[in-house]
Amino acid sequence: MRALTFSRRNIKEILRDPLSLIFGIGFPVVLMTAFFFLSKNIDGMPGIFSIETLAPGMIVFGLSFLSIFLGILISSDRETAFLSRLFASPMTAADFLCGYSLPCVAVGIIQSAVSFSFSFVLGFKPSAKLLFCVFSIAAASLLYISFGVLSGTLFSQKALGAFNTIIVNLSAWLSGTWFDLSMVKGPFRKICELLPFYRAVDAVKSTLSGDFKTVLTDLAIVLVYSAAIFAVSGFLFKKKMKN
Repeated sequence: MRALTFSRRNIKEILRDPLSLIFGIGFPVVLMTAFFFLSKNIDGMPGIFSIETLAPGMIVFGLSFLSIFLGILISSDRETAFLSRLFASPMTAADFLCGYSLPCVAVGIIQSAVSFSFSFVLGFKPSAKLLFCVFSIAAASLLYISFGVLSGTLFSQKALGAFNTIIVNLSAWLSGTWFDLSMVKGPFRKICELLPFYRAVDAVKSTLSGDFKTVLTDLAIVLVYSAAIFAVSGFLFKKKMKN
């Protein structure tokens, strides 16, 4: 109950910055459109940047901006007297983390719904499998939310920009957002497969293709990474509460 009450406050804080929300929702759509039309005008590229491959990657890439929004919100609360007053309340570290995370899960699902809807205009064929994508998208959202909680707990507003920029770039280049990772061989591919960014994108792609065995493996890896990062964040947040 305390976490839900706190999450309502955080929803209001997120809505107070509509420009960031518009950017987070609109930027993946702009990139998807740009690459789609680029592939139509360069020989040999339609197979690489087909909308069926491009849409899931862009949707997960868009979720990476959740780490920036949440990191800024937590860091801002830390640097004001707001959290200091709340630390004197009965709220636990888990209440704080859930209260910060729940609104961002909702934002991530809405953001993904907008991107999927726009992909239909570009030729993506809707199917009943889209309903199962909610689970894959929610898991991917938790991954980037965990990074946002970690950055907001560790860094000031001035310093967290560099950390979150690294996360966004890792998500862009190691997830298969721009290309099909099956085209790549060697150590680079193995590194990508060990990290959660590729697994988050692959979970959405596998859900859409009906390969649910691969989906379970991908989701397990993504959730293990998310749980580990949340555990570290919770420990650090609790330590700051005591201090």
